[in-house]
Amino acid sequence: MKKIELEIVALSHSITQTHSYAVVLGEVNGLRRLPIVIGGFEAQAIAVALERMQPSRPLTHDLFANFMTTFGIDLVEVIIYKLEEGIFFAKLVCQNNDETIEIDSRTSDALALAVRANCRIYTYENILESAGLFLENTEEGQAGAAASGKPTVTSQGAASGFEKDLKSMSLEDLNTLLQQVLEQEDYVRAITIRDEINSRENNK
Repeated sequence: MKKIELEIVALSHSITQTHSYAVVLGEVNGLRRLPIVIGGFEAQAIAVALERMQPSRPLTHDLFANFMTTFGIDLVEVIIYKLEEGIFFAKLVCQNNDETIEIDSRTSDALALAVRANCRIYTYENILESAGLFLENTEEGQAGAAASGKPTVTSQGAASGFEKDLKSMSLEDLNTLLQQVLEQEDYVRAITIRDEINSRENNK
């Protein structure tokens, strides 16, 4: 199965939903986005690496990366290989001398290590097809991370009763709203809208 290369284009946080974080992966040379919900600790680990911060003591992912370097283990690539019941599965493809080893990993941990190792991130077409979001080729869509040369770290609010409001909207309105929040780079809301659209399409 053909692999599709991704890059981290944004890290979003909802200021009114304390534990709502999303790391947004963008298709290299494409317009599709793959937002993935992650925990606060992992979001912090990714943000620290993206912003090139140097904590006074190594974070857990720094420790693991240092351990691999010390023992001559190279992280060659990260592959998001499965999506099951809304959960993404990833693996670390490592190399030690001439031996290639694949290690199962939570996707958030794999991405935190990928940023530190500066390795490539991949997924498969079926995953991008089922969980990806298509960013229309607008000026806003082109402006983001590609223009600045680095991912964006953003915070978004969420309206009260947002999920309930979605239930009363038509599929056409949901798709229109999805494009609007994508243009605003509000990926936390985009995930909720995407899930509502997919739920309706699967129940047809």
